[in-house]
Amino acid sequence: MAGYTLSALEADIRSYTEVDSNVFTGAILARFIEHAENRIFYDAPIDAYRYVSEGNFAVDDKTLNVPGLGSKGNTGTVFVRGIEVFTSTANSEGEGTWLQKKDQTYLSEYVNELTGTEGGSTGQDVTGFPKYYAMFGGATAVSDTTSGGMYVAPTPDATYRFRIYYDMIPKSLVTKTSGTYISQYFPQGLLYACLTEAYGYLKGPMDMLTLYENKYKQELQKFAGVQLGRRRRDDYTDGTVRIPIKSPSP
Repeated sequence: MAGYTLSALEADIRSYTEVDSNVFTGAILARFIEHAENRIFYDAPIDAYRYVSEGNFAVDDKTLNVPGLGSKGNTGTVFVRGIEVFTSTANSEGEGTWLQKKDQTYLSEYVNELTGTEGGSTGQDVTGFPKYYAMFGGATAVSDTTSGGMYVAPTPDATYRFRIYYDMIPKSLVTKTSGTYISQYFPQGLLYACLTEAYGYLKGPMDMLTLYENKYKQELQKFAGVQLGRRRRDDYTDGTVRIPIKSPSP
């Protein structure tokens, strides 16, 4: 499968649009590419951007930071898919318990019911093994791990081991110039998304903008079909995929 490096994608964008580097500078193309990558990220669930992070709760601390910048070179957590907590404080071995995701108001009401109080917080708290979690502050951790996170209830009474399952926006081709997952496994979609950005910037021709927008959507259906279908099933559990082919009428 022929993928894209940054220089190859820039060359194709200029070639397809017949616009040279005096107009489509590296800085402008970088914006096209970043916008296209973000569009693909939100248009299709991509397995390559799923991550798992482990840690330990702090005793009597009901907040939990989302995973931030790290060795993966990503920009930060976009959304959390689940939190698994273990009775052990040393490791994540054994069967874990999945926390139920709720709204902050639900957690507040839950704590008040356990403490026998009404009308809001009274400074009292309930400790124990966590059961619920709720997001706060956007929970994106774009620049650090204090910009958002989760509340848990009850407040941990021990340093239980936890595992967070989450999605992150990957490092862009603009900075990882040799190639990314999208540029290697969905190069045509990335190109068409960039060309849509390019013709929008050029204010037309509208027929070319429509052409590449439709091409992007067609390729996106195939790519999403692989991500949601074939990558999340196997022949033993789900059976072999069979596509019916109509035979010609006699």
